[in-house]
Amino acid sequence: MIDSTVVDLSRLQFAATAMYHFIFVPLTLGLSWILVIMESVYVMTGKPIYKEMTQFWGKLFGINFALGVTTGITLEFQFGTNWAYYSHYVGDIFGAPLAIEGLMAFFLESTMFGLFFFGWNRLSKRGHLAVTALLALGSNLSAVLILIANAWMQDPVGSAFNPVTMRMELTDFAALVFNPVAQAKFVHTVAAGYVTGSLFVLSISAWYLLKGMHVEFARRSFRIAAAFGLAGTLSVIVLGDESGYSVSESQKSKLAAIEAMWETEPAPAGFNLVAWVNEEQQANDWAIRVPYMLGLIATRSTDKVLPGIREIREKNKERIASGVQAVAALEDMRKNPDDRAARERFEQHAADMGYGLLVRRHVEDVRQATPEVIEQAAMDSVPKVTPLFWSFRIMVGLGFLMLGLFVAAIWLSIHNTHHKHPLLMKAFLWSLPAPWIACLCGWFVAEYGRQPWTVFGMLPTHLSASSLSAANLWGSIAGFVGFYTLLLIVEMYLMFKYARLGPAALQPDHA
Repeated sequence: MIDSTVVDLSRLQFAATAMYHFIFVPLTLGLSWILVIMESVYVMTGKPIYKEMTQFWGKLFGINFALGVTTGITLEFQFGTNWAYYSHYVGDIFGAPLAIEGLMAFFLESTMFGLFFFGWNRLSKRGHLAVTALLALGSNLSAVLILIANAWMQDPVGSAFNPVTMRMELTDFAALVFNPVAQAKFVHTVAAGYVTGSLFVLSISAWYLLKGMHVEFARRSFRIAAAFGLAGTLSVIVLGDESGYSVSESQKSKLAAIEAMWETEPAPAGFNLVAWVNEEQQANDWAIRVPYMLGLIATRSTDKVLPGIREIREKNKERIASGVQAVAALEDMRKNPDDRAARERFEQHAADMGYGLLVRRHVEDVRQATPEVIEQAAMDSVPKVTPLFWSFRIMVGLGFLMLGLFVAAIWLSIHNTHHKHPLLMKAFLWSLPAPWIACLCGWFVAEYGRQPWTVFGMLPTHLSASSLSAANLWGSIAGFVGFYTLLLIVEMYLMFKYARLGPAALQPDHA
């Protein structure tokens, strides 16, 4: 039997390191394009203040980028150390976009990173601007390739299981790259990074204006951040709708859990604005609903029915029973490759094989799966509702809050009345953590909502982990959390130090 403690600790370790890493990623994505905008204005106008802006915000970008690389490297190693069977089972598919990211995108952005800082006096204005643009392009190219790999875990297109090698194999590289889930996730994720970078610049610039420091520098930075942030926030909201639509097509259990929709409703389904979820009773004790909203957003129609959690579990029971037949037939084929009856039985039930593997969490031999075991596996096939429900609403609520902040920032920039609204300026400052909280909530929804699968519908999480001991995992978790916390303290110290100095940080004595 699978040691559930080892699986849970492996998940905890990966979640902790991924969450730490993603503290740095969205700021890198957003600041890189803000640097391109600022330097483009410098090249077009020749005004030294825009060069100063590019160099100062570039210094903060550099601190963040270095720590983002440090925390990101360990994630790929964990696929081999903590998720060995997953790597064996799907490595030929999942590894392809990650290999391209490492060999192409990461080397591009790393090379341009060095040229950005050391090329100011060695390259022409246009040459250095090209370097900055390639740095931003490399950062975003890294994101798209990583998200292609992640999207395949959410919707495993362009692949098939080979019963001879016992592995998943890539059948259509174009389908992998142009996976609709990947496209929606990419734009939604990088736009969230643009919002993060914009609010970062906006908040620090607001602090300068409140203090009456570096006023012209801060006004220009504030204006650029406000415009870029508004565009980014609108993109996040629009592509969030696209992500919701792709989830309704490929992961109905995730959508039902996010919306705490226990029963199938007539189309178009209503949206639970807030609700008190009762997991034990599989119902909501109370809810504030918006009629028709969920159906219109998730299906873009008025007649398409969204299944509730109860209906999904009932259908999954049928798929689990079918999948048990596929797993049993596969075991017979391994014992006797010439068993034609087993092969025919496997081909008949192959589409449900992943669901049959869910019973391995409860019984070692799938042939011993009783109706009670199948019922329990069906209960496991939908993630817990409460954490998904509230994480999603925190993310969406913060998204609309930031939209309001950027609209207000545009209004202040047009009328140049920053000094007349100190409370609003303080709101910009104190809203600095909002995009990070929203990003982490979004990733929690995406990854926790995929459970109990590592690869949705194909490979359960409890079968993906390496054969490790709980003691080894506790030790590595303590080491990672301790080291990453130290790095986060270093990041915060350096960011606060140079943000307080402002453009003075560019002077030689502060180099």
